Amino acid sequence: MVLNVGNSRLSIGAFVAGNLEFVTRLTHAQRPDWAGKIADVWERIKDREDAAIAGASVNPSMSEPVELLVEQVTGAKVQWVGPDLDLPIKVLTEAPEQTGIDRVVNVAAAYEQMQKACVVVDAGTAITVDCCNDEGHFLGGAIAPGVNVMLDALHEHTAKLPRVPFKAPSGAFGKSTESAIQFGVYHGVRGLVKELAEAYATELGFWPDIIATGGDAKELFDGWELIHAISPDLTLYGIALAFTNHHIKHDS
Repeated sequence: MVLNVGNSRLSIGAFVAGNLEFVTRLTHAQRPDWAGKIADVWERIKDREDAAIAGASVNPSMSEPVELLVEQVTGAKVQWVGPDLDLPIKVLTEAPEQTGIDRVVNVAAAYEQMQKACVVVDAGTAITVDCCNDEGHFLGGAIAPGVNVMLDALHEHTAKLPRVPFKAPSGAFGKSTESAIQFGVYHGVRGLVKELAEAYATELGFWPDIIATGGDAKELFDGWELIHAISPDLTLYGIALAFTNHHIKHDS
């Protein structure tokens, strides 16, 4: 079982023989439902040989509650990427231990599939755009506000701008205040991704494929020729990869 503890939701996946067979996602507001969902997923794998639980977290305030809940429900401990499991790729940032685990496992999972330099865009609470080279080394990237953070900021820090739901706009012009906000956020994110991809391509010497993930990826990038693929479960695959590589490396 794989757990991804994010800033706004908990994702739980069941892997069997390397295949992701089931996924469920719950917001932090749905915390009362976590125990039941964890039990449901664990039930799918608990009787298999060497059943285990791996996790990654970018939300320290939620890590301990998740860990305690998992142990209460399953009787097993979470093996966390970083503290318990080795990082699945080499990280070339200035402070690898401070680089977001989600960013690292995303790029590791993408490289595992592509086997070449690539870029991962994770469109969640924050938007990250990260890159690895042909050797699979994590080079670094960029962090920006996510769609909902932008929409909240526009509403909370202006006198008249409403809080609007996000959706991909159509046409060339925003014809109302609401659609103008949607245009600004939508094209702001896509412009960010395009500019960073061009900068990474200049540094690498060629144009890398771009993989998108995260809760807003489909709305932002579906059908865009710049994006090679949208993989909503990329982070879960990266956590599973870290677990597998660690135990192969340590023969455990």
